[in-house]
Amino acid sequence: MKFLLVFDFDHTIVDENSDTWIVKCAPEKKLPNGLRNSYRPGHWTEYMGRVFVYLRDNGVKEDEMKRTMTTIPFTAGMVDLLGFIGENKEFFDCIIVSDSNTVFIDWILKAADFHKVFDEVFTNPAAFSSTGYLTVQGFHAHHCAKCPKNLCKRKVLKEFLDKQLERGISYTQIVYVGDGGNDLCPVMFLKKEDTAMPRQGYTLEKKISQLAQNLCPVECSVLVWSSATDIMSYLKALIKK
Repeated sequence: MKFLLVFDFDHTIVDENSDTWIVKCAPEKKLPNGLRNSYRPGHWTEYMGRVFVYLRDNGVKEDEMKRTMTTIPFTAGMVDLLGFIGENKEFFDCIIVSDSNTVFIDWILKAADFHKVFDEVFTNPAAFSSTGYLTVQGFHAHHCAKCPKNLCKRKVLKEFLDKQLERGISYTQIVYVGDGGNDLCPVMFLKKEDTAMPRQGYTLEKKISQLAQNLCPVECSVLVWSSATDIMSYLKALIKK
């Protein structure tokens, strides 16, 4: 009897957006208007690529970026929740599916000693070039019209579950914890025995309740959380059953 926990990262595990947090490294902690206005909907990863070029061109080095990223706050109750999951790995497999990048998530999890809690992290691959530029690539190609062009979280989740099945691993229940609009696609893939946990007051919760109002609710159970303590209470009840 194993449960699969799927976490988004920004505004879910950490209480900020890691991509906008890095702007604290920029001169005067802000980006020029021309750069800020260059973002096109659905093309966030390319936009961040330009931000990283700007930072490096302005003398921001890897160690300064790392120092800044490791000051990002965790969401209320999240440190206790991740500690609890880490102590109960016999019940939980745990993955991250995020539109952030491998460098940021790695830095943040390792600094807080949480990297062992997660079995896999699915996010945009990033690395520093020999000249010190942080480069980021889209995670994969997909055909989902609802998702940003670099990442469909439903596709990631489905491929992960298929791979686990090949290894003989299936899950009693999937618990999906997220906040954003791009978490709706995987939530709509969940079955009635699964649970979606949208963060209170954020886009995912609003989109799920909009679907219910339009009389096409999601199939899974929905439990809203405002602090990670709410998630921990639910997980404790699950493993007691």
